[in-house]
Amino acid sequence: MKVLLADDEPLARDRLRRMVELCEGYEVLDEEASNGEQAIALSQRFNPDVVLMDIRMPGMDGMAAARHLCTLRTPPAVIFCTAYGEYAIEAFEVQAVGYLLKPVRQEALQKALDSGSRANRIQLAALSQQQEGTGQRCHISARTHKGIELIPLADVICFVADNKYVTVRHKGGELLIDDTLKELEAEFGERFVRIHRNALVSCAAIDRLERTGEGHYQLFLAGQEEALQVSRRHVAATRRLMQRL
Repeated sequence: MKVLLADDEPLARDRLRRMVELCEGYEVLDEEASNGEQAIALSQRFNPDVVLMDIRMPGMDGMAAARHLCTLRTPPAVIFCTAYGEYAIEAFEVQAVGYLLKPVRQEALQKALDSGSRANRIQLAALSQQQEGTGQRCHISARTHKGIELIPLADVICFVADNKYVTVRHKGGELLIDDTLKELEAEFGERFVRIHRNALVSCAAIDRLERTGEGHYQLFLAGQEEALQVSRRHVAATRRLMQRL
């Protein structure tokens, strides 16, 4: 089984590499990750069976990376390796996601590797609620023919729903995503505002609000030629928001 190491500390990766090499049946990839973005890119490239990943890393942390890895068609088993015991919760005693405290012990690593199973969103969400400052994603992920494409949240202009699908429009184009508007609003309500039952827009991208000759309202967003319709029930809230911007 192929194992990918993801930790921002080279010495920690070296130690884990030596330990995994002592575990029969496991092969450590030559390529290593020092942050979440690299872990995702290498997972798409090499399709590891297991990712041994630190939680606290610069840029995208391990928890955010694990959420994105779960969207792969064949996600790797994620085993967290961390020096912070306060992140451990009882939900992970079922070992659907391994959780090891540093310094990692050889016998604990062997057991986690042998028992590791596929991470799932419910358990990852449960762990994220126990962490300070890591519960909200900094990227939106989309599954495309290239694998997982990551869109920095700062680049997102709006989310638009059409029947069963949600499109994220961003500075580089647009992509279909699996999230629902309800989920996105709950997670990013401080940065995005609902203007219609089918649209969430970035507060930072709002340009102007105009009333049409027919009495409807439309919102213009930075970098977007086409305005979005604002429903009557959301007009007042949108106006109040724009006064604060």
